[in-house]
Amino acid sequence: MSIEDMHQDLAMMQISDSFFPTGLYANSNGLESIFQNNKKITELEIIGIIKTQLKQQIGPTDLIVMINALKFASTKEFDKISEIDMKINSMKNIKEVREASKRSGIQLARCVNEFVNDEILEKYLEFYKKGMINGAYSVSFGLCTNALGISPQKAGLMFLYGFIVSIVGAASRMGITQHYQAQKIIHDLKPLISQIVSESLDKSTKDIWQFAPHLEILQMHHEKMDSKMFIT
Repeated sequence: MSIEDMHQDLAMMQISDSFFPTGLYANSNGLESIFQNNKKITELEIIGIIKTQLKQQIGPTDLIVMINALKFASTKEFDKISEIDMKINSMKNIKEVREASKRSGIQLARCVNEFVNDEILEKYLEFYKKGMINGAYSVSFGLCTNALGISPQKAGLMFLYGFIVSIVGAASRMGITQHYQAQKIIHDLKPLISQIVSESLDKSTKDIWQFAPHLEILQMHHEKMDSKMFIT
């Protein structure tokens, strides 16, 4: 393994570490709504919920946007970055989810910008200050992984892994699962993560779609909850 490969792997570890301040730990992605309505959620049901989100929401939308944002950043095509930022923001139908994506995205971009000098990332943050960029998490993630020299494939694995960890982490904090169960869920989902990433690497922003109405209804319900532990 070359020094460059080791630097890339260390960058992966840094961004995917729970110590990195992106705020993903505060998202349950609709799980809290289900928990409030039915506290008896099984391990298989949690896996089913995550699989639906990976196949119907995150995989065909956010992941493809992230990979393309990374590629556009590598070729310095800022107009295309701005375009997909607007596109993914418009597809976030739930206000709570949309706002959480912006907060996490800008927090990620600002943090990476503190220790990496990257022209595209700096421009992205400047445009955000002017109100010309939304700061969607998937776009910010793509720009940051490009700035750190991480390949699209590894970035995709990190992106989906982080999403899954945020849900199983929420399940653990709500007492739905134990830590051993949570780790088993993550392990069992590895083949699906690899499959979705592999299938998404060559897709363009024209291939973006999503369809998970039941989950969106649950996410809408979460916005109206009087008491909640999580942002989403």
